[in-house]
Amino acid sequence: RRDELPTGKEFTMQDIEIIKANIPELEYLLPCAQTYSTIKGRDKSKTAQILGTEADYAHIHPLKITAGRFLNNSDCQGKRRVAVIDEELAQELFPRTSALGKRIVVGNQTLVVCGLVKANNSIFGMGNKVIYIPTRVWLDIYPDGSISYIEGGTRSPKEVKSAMQNSVKILEKRHRSEGLYQGVDMEQEIQAVNKVTGVMTLVIGIIAGFSLLVGGIGVMNIMLVSVTERTREIGLRMALGARRRDILIQFLIEAVVLCLLGGIIGMALGIGGAFLISALAKWPPLISWTTVLLAFSFSAAIGIIFGILPANQAANLDPIEALRRD
Repeated sequence: RRDELPTGKEFTMQDIEIIKANIPELEYLLPCAQTYSTIKGRDKSKTAQILGTEADYAHIHPLKITAGRFLNNSDCQGKRRVAVIDEELAQELFPRTSALGKRIVVGNQTLVVCGLVKANNSIFGMGNKVIYIPTRVWLDIYPDGSISYIEGGTRSPKEVKSAMQNSVKILEKRHRSEGLYQGVDMEQEIQAVNKVTGVMTLVIGIIAGFSLLVGGIGVMNIMLVSVTERTREIGLRMALGARRRDILIQFLIEAVVLCLLGGIIGMALGIGGAFLISALAKWPPLISWTTVLLAFSFSAAIGIIFGILPANQAANLDPIEALRRD
């Protein structure tokens, strides 16, 4: 692969064929061309990653087909106008019906959805919305674009290094460019990324835990002050027939509402920041409603956990003593 290639040095479909023919260790080899663009359904338009690839992509990547099929060799060789999209994108484009067999518009081309795959989300519930189309169709839609990288797989892990080195040599010889291309073992990269991600997740988790603890203590203190200031009100309610359970539920609800309001403000700032960063960096904004629901649940849980002490204190007040308070 190479992040930026000079004009005339880009990967070509012929490169793929020649590498396949000359390196028998390779079991799979395929090009990948990618960009972000708008996809139009019947009534809606969404931004997604458009990935041009071949049938072997499903053998290299752990895709789960949930309906229809993935791209096959006939689609790729015959430049058929078909597409495979992930379930989340399908539901957004066709919310009231199945997307299988429906037409979508990518660029200036109309494609038929031939398959659906399970969305590949991250641990935070977010991920790219992806549409898979044959590489040759991708190159027709985006004539100014080029193949971003080449992926491959060998029959044995021991053959990966030699296959990469031989593939690079063929590319350098074909394009007369020494040192322009490089091979990367994705398994080693994934292991390195997983280590970094694990450390970051741990650090973020610790920071989030302390933040929740500090926020919960703040809510508890506010509710304790509220109980102290409203002692006569609590005594009056009890004198009029309110049970201890009623007082307990009242203050628990107030604590939960207080936390939910804080959660809404925090989510609004987070979503606004996501859209601001996406506008500045030219990235499509990715908002996961699963994460939003999880944040609401955490806010409510914090209100209940840290609201129990003040609510219990209010519920255990003696109504006579409460009414005597100034």
